[in-house]
Amino acid sequence: MPMRVRKPCNHPGCPALTTEAYCQRHRPFRDHSYDDHRGTAAERGYGSRWQRYRLCFLQLHPLCINFSECRNAAELVDHIEPVSSGGSFWDPSNHQPMCRPCHSRKTAGEDGGFGNAS
Repeated sequence: MPMRVRKPCNHPGCPALTTEAYCQRHRPFRDHSYDDHRGTAAERGYGSRWQRYRLCFLQLHPLCINFSECRNAAELVDHIEPVSSGGSFWDPSNHQPMCRPCHSRKTAGEDGGFGNAS
Protein backbone atom coordinates (compact mmCIF):
# COMPACT_ATOMS: atom_id res chain seq x y z
CA MET A 1 0.00 0.00 0.00
CA PRO A 2 1.52 3.39 -0.98
CA MET A 3 2.49 5.83 1.72
CA ARG A 4 0.65 9.14 1.98
CA VAL A 5 2.64 12.22 1.04
CA ARG A 6 4.05 14.04 4.04
CA LYS A 7 3.48 17.78 4.27
CA PRO A 8 4.36 20.50 6.80
CA CYS A 9 2.33 20.68 10.01
CA ASN A 10 -0.52 23.25 9.89
CA HIS A 11 0.64 24.83 13.16
CA PRO A 12 2.16 28.23 12.31
CA GLY A 13 5.95 28.03 12.08
CA CYS A 14 6.20 24.26 12.62
CA PRO A 15 8.49 22.63 10.03
CA ALA A 16 7.66 19.03 11.05
CA LEU A 17 6.42 16.81 8.22
CA THR A 18 3.27 14.76 8.75
CA THR A 19 0.60 12.84 6.84
CA GLU A 20 -2.09 14.46 9.01
CA ALA A 21 -3.07 18.11 9.41
CA TYR A 22 -0.92 18.51 12.56
CA CYS A 23 2.26 16.79 13.75
CA GLN A 24 2.27 14.64 16.92
CA ARG A 25 3.46 17.63 18.98
CA HIS A 26 0.66 20.00 17.90
CA ARG A 27 -2.26 17.61 17.44
CA PRO A 28 -3.39 17.82 21.12
CA PHE A 29 -3.35 21.65 21.07
CA ARG A 30 -5.54 22.12 18.01
CA ASP A 31 -8.24 24.70 18.73
CA HIS A 32 -11.65 23.03 18.61
CA SER A 33 -13.62 26.14 19.60
CA TYR A 34 -14.95 26.85 16.10
CA ASP A 35 -16.19 23.28 15.63
CA ASP A 36 -17.56 23.16 19.19
CA HIS A 37 -19.91 26.14 18.80
CA ARG A 38 -20.80 25.44 15.16
CA GLY A 39 -22.88 22.33 15.82
CA THR A 40 -23.34 19.28 13.61
CA ALA A 41 -24.61 19.47 10.05
CA ALA A 42 -27.97 18.10 11.21
CA GLU A 43 -28.16 20.70 13.99
CA ARG A 44 -27.58 23.42 11.36
CA GLY A 45 -30.46 22.08 9.22
CA TYR A 46 -28.55 19.83 6.83
CA GLY A 47 -30.03 16.51 7.95
CA SER A 48 -31.72 13.77 5.94
CA ARG A 49 -34.46 16.09 4.62
CA TRP A 50 -31.85 18.47 3.19
CA GLN A 51 -29.86 15.58 1.71
CA ARG A 52 -32.94 14.34 -0.17
CA TYR A 53 -33.74 17.88 -1.35
CA ARG A 54 -30.12 18.38 -2.42
CA LEU A 55 -30.12 15.26 -4.59
CA CYS A 56 -33.35 16.30 -6.32
CA PHE A 57 -32.11 19.87 -6.85
CA LEU A 58 -28.82 18.66 -8.36
CA GLN A 59 -30.68 16.28 -10.68
CA LEU A 60 -32.67 19.25 -11.99
CA HIS A 61 -29.58 21.54 -12.09
CA PRO A 62 -26.56 19.31 -12.83
CA LEU A 63 -24.10 22.04 -13.87
CA CYS A 64 -22.32 24.67 -11.79
CA ILE A 65 -23.93 28.09 -12.04
CA ASN A 66 -20.51 29.27 -13.33
CA PHE A 67 -20.35 26.49 -15.96
CA SER A 68 -19.43 28.89 -18.76
CA GLU A 69 -16.24 29.69 -16.82
CA CYS A 70 -15.37 26.53 -14.86
CA ARG A 71 -17.04 23.71 -16.87
CA ASN A 72 -17.72 21.59 -13.76
CA ALA A 73 -20.66 19.51 -12.63
CA ALA A 74 -22.51 20.86 -9.60
CA GLU A 75 -21.81 19.10 -6.30
CA LEU A 76 -23.35 21.51 -3.80
CA VAL A 77 -26.55 23.49 -3.36
CA ASP A 78 -25.52 27.00 -2.33
CA HIS A 79 -27.68 29.53 -0.51
CA ILE A 80 -27.43 32.66 -2.67
CA GLU A 81 -28.28 34.89 0.29
CA PRO A 82 -26.63 33.27 3.34
CA VAL A 83 -29.07 32.07 5.96
CA SER A 84 -26.96 33.88 8.57
CA SER A 85 -27.70 37.13 6.69
CA GLY A 86 -31.43 36.55 6.53
CA GLY A 87 -31.67 34.33 3.45
CA SER A 88 -34.37 31.68 3.38
CA PHE A 89 -33.11 28.16 4.12
CA TRP A 90 -35.77 26.28 2.13
CA ASP A 91 -36.77 28.76 -0.63
CA PRO A 92 -35.61 27.25 -3.98
CA SER A 93 -35.15 30.75 -5.39
CA ASN A 94 -32.38 31.18 -2.79
CA HIS A 95 -30.51 28.10 -4.06
CA GLN A 96 -28.00 27.67 -6.86
CA PRO A 97 -25.96 24.66 -8.03
CA MET A 98 -22.20 25.01 -7.57
CA CYS A 99 -19.03 22.96 -7.86
CA ARG A 100 -16.76 22.84 -4.81
CA PRO A 101 -14.08 25.26 -6.11
CA CYS A 102 -16.64 27.93 -7.07
CA HIS A 103 -18.47 27.48 -3.75
CA SER A 104 -15.18 27.82 -1.84
CA ARG A 105 -14.35 31.05 -3.68
CA LYS A 106 -17.82 32.46 -3.01
CA THR A 107 -17.68 31.53 0.68
CA ALA A 108 -14.22 33.00 1.13
CA GLY A 109 -15.35 36.24 -0.52
CA GLU A 110 -18.41 36.52 1.73
CA ASP A 111 -16.87 35.44 5.03
CA GLY A 112 -13.40 36.83 4.64
CA GLY A 113 -12.18 33.23 4.53
CA PHE A 114 -14.18 30.11 5.37
CA GLY A 115 -16.12 31.06 8.46
CA ASN A 116 -13.77 33.81 9.62
CA ALA A 117 -16.10 36.79 9.64
CA SER A 118 -14.40 39.87 8.25
